[in-house]
Amino acid sequence: MPETPAETTDGATAGGAQKATADARGPVTPAWEAPAGASTRMTWAPEGHEPISLTATADWTVLRRKESPAAEVFAVSYLADDAPAERPVTFVFNGGPGASSAYLHVGSIGPRRVVLPDDGSTARMPVRLVDNDASWIPDTDLVFIDPVGTGFSRAIPPESDAGADAPTYWSYDRDLSAMREFISRWLSRHRRWSAPVFLAGESYGGYRVGRLAWSLPTDEGVGLAGAVLISPALEITPLTFTDYATDPYVDTVPTMAAGAFHHGRCRAPEAADGAEAVAAAAMAFATTDYAMFLVRGAAVPAEERAVVLSRLADLVGLAPAVVEQLHGRIGIDRWTREILRDRGEVAGLYDVTQTVVDPFPDRVSFEGGEHTLAGSTAAFTMAVNHLLRAEIGVETDRQYAVLSEEVNTKWTTDDGHHALQAPPGSVDDLRRGLTLNPHLQALIVHGRHDLVTPLDSSRRIVDLMRLAPATGDRVHVRAYDGGHMFYTLSDSRAAFTADVREFFAACLPDRA
Repeated sequence: MPETPAETTDGATAGGAQKATADARGPVTPAWEAPAGASTRMTWAPEGHEPISLTATADWTVLRRKESPAAEVFAVSYLADDAPAERPVTFVFNGGPGASSAYLHVGSIGPRRVVLPDDGSTARMPVRLVDNDASWIPDTDLVFIDPVGTGFSRAIPPESDAGADAPTYWSYDRDLSAMREFISRWLSRHRRWSAPVFLAGESYGGYRVGRLAWSLPTDEGVGLAGAVLISPALEITPLTFTDYATDPYVDTVPTMAAGAFHHGRCRAPEAADGAEAVAAAAMAFATTDYAMFLVRGAAVPAEERAVVLSRLADLVGLAPAVVEQLHGRIGIDRWTREILRDRGEVAGLYDVTQTVVDPFPDRVSFEGGEHTLAGSTAAFTMAVNHLLRAEIGVETDRQYAVLSEEVNTKWTTDDGHHALQAPPGSVDDLRRGLTLNPHLQALIVHGRHDLVTPLDSSRRIVDLMRLAPATGDRVHVRAYDGGHMFYTLSDSRAAFTADVREFFAACLPDRA
């Protein structure tokens, strides 16, 4: 369906002001025929809940650069029938970059959920879908967005270079521009500008949420009621392990200690008091003695060095000789390979409690693939394809890219970003957004067993935000059992949804 003509602008400065750029959006002409979408009526009726009649619509929105069509963004909207225009609407996306919205769509938030083993292990095929008793649909309409290059979303090659790849949206700012444009167009198309607007994003999607907390209201005029950041990568730089970094090692020690405790490998005396005691001890050690040790390096006296390395080895469950060999800098790949090496098993990066047999135990590096993410890909791919094609009725020959390696590997910095500059973070924009809107609230949630975007990274960064007390009271951090996708565990999924419902009520006190 061709887009309705409209005139808008794009391209934000760091301060959020408008500027004319080569990427600015102009009039939506000429027309572009996107693929035909599909729509169906459905009833959400899990046991113990009041049924809700919904309309599910899966279709494409055309994005533009200047006057030319540039991309077709696919999204699935779930709208409660006969609901007022003032009903909240939540825009949802995953991360990667290169991930579709399938993980949150059929894993946590949507009205239909794929059934997965409750111990976090790999699902047996074929999978099946059920009404999701933890869906957010009782509180909000839902829109699941697939960024360009993921799901069924595709870039449109320029006419002068037809058939060529056009990864014009595969960078920090251009990706955000696409999200802003899509949200603005969706609100206009559905006449929902009077609705409270929420954002929810996982991993790099959490990074998107932080950045959009500032640019969405300043560049598109879309005011936000709340922002949910799920296992977020708030800042990019602290995720990079080098011999000269400090933050990533400090942030991951508590998660390694939690994994060591789970596998019975934690030798710290606090292990006798349980998982919470171990986590608290690991966080206290990591942010004091260990952080100072990392900063000082070779300047640490031998006796003090021995004490720190011994304490570290006991907490994270590795052999003292391994910790000594690594000079106390334990990368996450090395920890997952070493913690159960004597059993011929490897722990997961995205969930340290999950293990797999090492198929090549004699090789120096692990070559079996990251099982806690790759192991779930087939389940999510089959589930979302069944939902879209069989239940909603989308007809397309396109492959649904649940996780695009091409997008991830071709992701680049933006025009004008110097090679020596660090990647832009999201926290400054989140701080600006919280200041701009004194009613905006943010909920940051993590799984305790995630090494990729660790809980303690967000805790540390929030403590560094230097927020005024009234502003800090609007930032909430919650943690659950499980890993990066903690919501695949039933208890964690239920607790998460309960916290989100409470969060929605706090964001909309007049509706409580």
